[in-house]
Order: sequence, then C-alpha cells, then structure tokens
Amino acid sequence: MKITGKKNNNFFRKNAAGWMLMVPSLILFAYFVWIPLLESVRISMYSAKGIKLQQFVGFKNYADVFHHPDFLPALRNTFSYTLWSLIIGFLVPIVLALFISEIRRGKSFFKVGIYLPNIVPGMAMVLMFGFIFRPGQTGILNILLAKIGLPPSAWLTNPHFTKPLIIIALTWKGAGATALLYIAGLQGIDPELYEAAIIDGAGIWRRIVNITLPCIYNLAHTLLILQIISVFQILYEPLVMTNGGPNNASISIMQLMYRYAFERYDYPKASAVAVIICLILIVLTVVYNKVNRKRDY
Repeated sequence: MKITGKKNNNFFRKNAAGWMLMVPSLILFAYFVWIPLLESVRISMYSAKGIKLQQFVGFKNYADVFHHPDFLPALRNTFSYTLWSLIIGFLVPIVLALFISEIRRGKSFFKVGIYLPNIVPGMAMVLMFGFIFRPGQTGILNILLAKIGLPPSAWLTNPHFTKPLIIIALTWKGAGATALLYIAGLQGIDPELYEAAIIDGAGIWRRIVNITLPCIYNLAHTLLILQIISVFQILYEPLVMTNGGPNNASISIMQLMYRYAFERYDYPKASAVAVIICLILIVLTVVYNKVNRKRDY
C-alpha cells in the first residue's frame, strides 16, 4: 500500500505542471460545451411557455420534430451540403496549397491573396454572393452573361443550383485558411525526398502522388472530419441567400432549429433538434474514425 501511495504521489508530482495547464481549458470547455449540451438535453424533455419550462414530456418533442414536414428535407439537404462540400470544397485548398508550394516567386503574395476572403465578415460574403447569383436582369452574373449574349439564369431560384452555389460561396470564404494549413504541412516534408525523386526522373505528378499526398494524409484526415462537422452546421448562408427556398430546396437542419427557436419561440423543440444534430455528428465521427483505422491497418 505504501509503495502504491508513493507511486501515485510521484505521478501527480511529475504531471502537476501539465494538469495546471489543462485545468483552465477543461473548465472553459465544460462550461461552454458540456453544460450547454446537457442543458439542451434537459430542456428537450420538457414543454415550455416562452423560456419557462412547464412539465416533463419525455421524447414527445423529438417525435414532433421527426414528424414535422420540414425535418426530412432539412436533413436530406444537410447531407447534400456535406457531399457537395467534399466534391467542391475539400480539393480546392489542397490544389491551392500545391500550386503555391511549387511556385518559386511570389509565395507571400499568393498566401495573402488566398487568405483575404477569410477576413471578409461572413454576412457581407453571403450578401455579396446573393447579389452575384440574384435571378433576373439585376444579378451581377446575369448582367455579365448578357454582355456576351447569353440569356439570364434563375440561379438561386433553381432548386438544382441552390446547394452547389451556396457551397461555392462557403468555399470561397474558407478555402484560403485551410490552404495555409496544408502549406504548413507541406513545408514539413523532408526536401531530400523530392531531391531523390527528381534524381530518379520523377515528374511533378509522380512527386505529388507518391510523396506529397501520403505525407499530408494525416492532416487531410483531420481537416476532412472538421469540414464535415462545420458544413453539417451550415446556417446563415442558406438563411440569407435563399431563406431555405425554393420550396425547402436549400433548408438546412440548423435552419430548422433556428425557426423553432427564433420564429416560433419553441425552445424545447429547438433543443431537440440540437441534440439530434449532436448525435448525428458523433455517429459520423465514430464511423469515419473506425473506417480510417481499418485502412491504416
């Protein structure tokens, strides 16, 4: 028993500095993440009048959310946003990073250039793309098309275009910051690998496929799941650009939560939607990590 006690004391002494650094972060994380999440679970189990909880109703709010006519379109659109973000938004930062890493002059200029959209306030970006893709004769893109003799397009009022166009706007704003992370990862690759490949006669494409991409695989793996989590919570882009239209073609599950909370003031159902989103993201993260572990083995 004495030996065990001494071991425990030595363990805490050795790790005291680490715990001192971690505890403030853990407290803040618990206060701003776990406590609100648990409070959302509690609120979702009650009925309410305004912000005052009335009585315990169990899973009734969840049942009402599942049976709401906008729930399935919102869930389907959210997965569609995630898919489009992987098709459009995931590869763009990698291509930008590879391009900037390969050029010899002007790297700083291009780094600043691709990061500038990230400085633009999100709402200003959404309004700007709303003007660009506005249907009819007043949209900026349609005005440019008219200059070269092409007819105007419906753009954001066309249900086939809304989600890709919203993802393009989202990618324009966020791709630069992600590309800088990839550039930092590329700078950590040993230059001798490229020198050996060049001596062996490998062209740029073979160097990218056989050296660059495998070396940034772990970074891309992390950024991919972070992108899925981020895009799954998309809200103000469809809210401002299309208000979920046309005919719920672009409504997201976060927008459904927004409508419950700030249009109907039904906070228990809004909390139920928040819990559903959290559970879906947990499941997606666990499945994604398991699939990647199997591939690694």
